[in-house]
Amino acid sequence: MTLSALTETKETNAGTVTAQQYCQGMASVAAAVNIVTTSNHGTPAGFTATAVCSVSDDPATLLVCLNRQSSVHQAFSQSRHLAVNTLAAGQDALSNLFGGRAPMAERFSQGNWSTLSTGSPVLSNAAVIFDCRIIDVKSVATHDVFYCQVVAIQEQPDTGALLYYQRGYHTLT
Repeated sequence: MTLSALTETKETNAGTVTAQQYCQGMASVAAAVNIVTTSNHGTPAGFTATAVCSVSDDPATLLVCLNRQSSVHQAFSQSRHLAVNTLAAGQDALSNLFGGRAPMAERFSQGNWSTLSTGSPVLSNAAVIFDCRIIDVKSVATHDVFYCQVVAIQEQPDTGALLYYQRGYHTLT
């Protein structure tokens, strides 16, 4: 098969995966569970996310994906900082709280919250916290991708990890 025929075949097949097929496939990708937080003028906002990943180690950069239809989108789009709180084993209930429709005050009434460098809320017993400055935002399909430079890290040794896989929580200890 020639390169032009191969390219034509790929283009013809592009976009044939349905949203349902894609979601089912992504359910087979184990991911760390995170609570992503920010604060605007002293008002905290946060959501549960698995769409968080490393971009570079020099400078330390990660990305976070957020649906533009999310109730917290405006708070994050108006902020220049955020924190990624990677949850420890046993923090399922907190993940569910931040992943649901609970009011922000109720979300932040659970857990022990403080701040590091940026002023974003950080969960004291998270497995690891990445405190970040937002350096760029790109819109892709239904989501905004926040590119974030890490300015501080706080780790808790021996907490285990909370993972999401096949639409359920799992832990590593």
